[in-house]
Amino acid sequence: MPIIEVKDLVKVYRTGDVELHALDGVSFTVEKGEFVCVMGPSGSGKSTMMNILGCLDVATSGTYALDGIDVKEQNKAELADVRNQKLGFVFQGFNLLPRVDAIENVELPLLYRGVPGSQRHKAAVEALERVGLGQRLHHRPAQMSGGQQQRVAIARAIVGRAPIILADEPTGNLDTKTTVEIMNIFTGLHKEGITIILVTHEPDIATWSQRVLRFRDGRLIADEPAPKGRQEDNEVKPED
Repeated sequence: MPIIEVKDLVKVYRTGDVELHALDGVSFTVEKGEFVCVMGPSGSGKSTMMNILGCLDVATSGTYALDGIDVKEQNKAELADVRNQKLGFVFQGFNLLPRVDAIENVELPLLYRGVPGSQRHKAAVEALERVGLGQRLHHRPAQMSGGQQQRVAIARAIVGRAPIILADEPTGNLDTKTTVEIMNIFTGLHKEGITIILVTHEPDIATWSQRVLRFRDGRLIADEPAPKGRQEDNEVKPED
């Protein structure tokens, strides 16, 4: 069974008498362990699609099953549990709490689960070490580079062992060298069996994935293998 199954998804936003069809009959599946890129111009529907996949929004019609769960049948509390247990989020703007250090930022998903403090701390340290930040555990976001902040965000996404990572333009604010470092981390997570769905407008980023979903005007216009040219030969070790 696919880990994600979307069928005939429609999302309509209404303002007065005006209707905007952000999604118009989208269907696709994602298998467990796939690395998928979502591409399309502004207004194509890719951000709306990611919000629905992340259980941050609901479709007007159609169905979305996440790891066998019919999202439409869940109430708000159940959806919050699904997000916390099944999904890890990585955003372009990092979305870190500025007044706390890396460990405390990474602990947040476990705090919401009610995990005891000592276990949260141990898991957060392990996650930060996995992304190459073993020497930055007590640094706050303002004391770190953009690439280091994004690695903290990735550690936060993986600390709860969620099977799916949703990444929205995770390299959009980064230079080329740092982009390679971040994509190496995603590639490593994919090799460990984590399902990754990544939104990007950069063709070079798509070469790191296995498959590309292309959106335009609210429709899925192409579902194709990723272009060749994956940058594994350009691997750069993250700096501690």
